[in-house]
Amino acid sequence: MYDLSLAAADLAPLLVGALVSDGGVTVRITEVEAYAGRDDPAAHAYVGPRPRTRDLFGPPGTLYCYLSHGLHICGNVVCGSTGGGSAVLLRAGRVVAGLELARQRRPEVADVALARGPGNLGRALGWTLDDSGRRFGSGGLELARGEPSGRVVSGPRVGVSVAAGRPWRFWADGEPTVSAYRRSSRVVPGRHDW
Repeated sequence: MYDLSLAAADLAPLLVGALVSDGGVTVRITEVEAYAGRDDPAAHAYVGPRPRTRDLFGPPGTLYCYLSHGLHICGNVVCGSTGGGSAVLLRAGRVVAGLELARQRRPEVADVALARGPGNLGRALGWTLDDSGRRFGSGGLELARGEPSGRVVSGPRVGVSVAAGRPWRFWADGEPTVSAYRRSSRVVPGRHDW
């Protein structure tokens, strides 16, 4: 198991290669992003606890799920200290077990794209908003050590409009399951760059 009490930016690169299992599917994580809670203007926790972010402020090892763009369920590993709101977003991965079930959840998609992007990863694992608050290591939700499929590299996070200069996106270099980088069109240079 990982030391989930680590700060998000320290834990995130370690999770590239990790194995996340749930609902009959296992995904080897190939891309993540770190969010430093209340100290990070790009984090959901920045403004403090709200009803929909309650699980984000839970103990390390909590799964925090949220709805993105009204369509996709994205999953995060809560880390750091209880109440801090820090987490690592699971952005992409490769399905390594339960391939047929993941294909049923994402029909007519190439295997390499089944868990490419945070919403697709959540769908491949079968997550819903009701899964938020579950704990890794119980109820079939597992987070196990694994090896990355390539050298771990870092760069800016995808689609954030503030703190956009932080190189807190980590991925396995050359891995085809990694999602494409898209800089937010709303970035204001100098605004919370760090």
